[in-house]
Amino acid sequence: MPLGYRVGVNFANLDPQQVLNALDLVGLRGDGRVLQLNSYENRVFQVFLEDGARGAEAVVAKFYRPGRWSDAQIVEEHAFALELAAAEVPVIPPLTLHAQAGWSGLQVLGNPPTLACLDTDQGRHRYTAARRCAGREPELEDPEAMRQLGRFIGRLHAVGRLRPFEHRHHMNARRDGRRAMALLMNGGFVPDTERPAWRDACERALDAAELAFDAAEPLATLRLHGDCHLGNVLWRDGAPHIVDLDDAMQGPAIQDLWMLVSGDHATMAQQLNTLLQGYEQFSDFDDRERRLIEPLRTRRMLLHSAWLAERWTDPTFPLNFPFFGTAAYWNQQTTQLREQVEVMAVAAAVPGLGVQAFRWTDEENTPFDGDGFA
Repeated sequence: MPLGYRVGVNFANLDPQQVLNALDLVGLRGDGRVLQLNSYENRVFQVFLEDGARGAEAVVAKFYRPGRWSDAQIVEEHAFALELAAAEVPVIPPLTLHAQAGWSGLQVLGNPPTLACLDTDQGRHRYTAARRCAGREPELEDPEAMRQLGRFIGRLHAVGRLRPFEHRHHMNARRDGRRAMALLMNGGFVPDTERPAWRDACERALDAAELAFDAAEPLATLRLHGDCHLGNVLWRDGAPHIVDLDDAMQGPAIQDLWMLVSGDHATMAQQLNTLLQGYEQFSDFDDRERRLIEPLRTRRMLLHSAWLAERWTDPTFPLNFPFFGTAAYWNQQTTQLREQVEVMAVAAAVPGLGVQAFRWTDEENTPFDGDGFA
């Protein structure tokens, strides 16, 4: 992924008429009602269609942020969603797009075509659409809902194991973390007053995370959702659904499980074990991957800061994340990274931790702060 890319005018300032025109060119004629939905990464709109065209009252159209994914990566994400849908895993797949004849500035990619590339005077739009589906977040207080969520992810992973991603991101603990650190250091995002302490904490945290991944080798990887937190799971018709695979990647199974637990230590232990009761009905789980939870949390902390840094030229980000770059922010990051070093040291020092001994009980006091980044 490129560093420090800028947001094109056509992406930052998409207006309803541009959205309607773009959808009309691929056979989705809107009736004029357009609602922009919350999304920092892409531009996402709910568009109502004329006369329920294509069997849907409304669609959700996503215009991709320039420079983040290649065409091949997006098409591969769409193909994975369609493969999951064909296996009756409840996802909301992209719609097949029908290009309007005679429009030379338009391409539709994929088999079937699901990604539209539209050249305009200001640049290129890349967009897709899916049926609008309403829902809510899962009720994690219900153990059966947790088991059902585990079964859902197990089914998703059963399909994900059939073949690897060719173009999507492949998780690499050393490369991903070091890249994020270099971006933050070289870009001048860490204030001079906080730089020495943050750099030291970051180096030690990355060293510990890399050692944990090295100790887990050989590590099986598969096609993942990649960003499977509760905000990305839609509960409807009594079952979980996935509505977005924008962060789909190749990586270890635990990446799609660890962000779904929260609360105090006892609650998180109970939730993870309940998730796996459902998950292991459809997919095997390597207990050694439990030792990767805190390294993955460390990776996510750094990648979140790098995500903010990469997008800082987008006016949306300084407006919504004014704390980023302040001394207080980096002081807090330093403290959290030091805590992660201590947690990972405990995990590395306890014999058997992360294998059968890591089948938590309510009495165990396993450090696990439950914090993730949306």
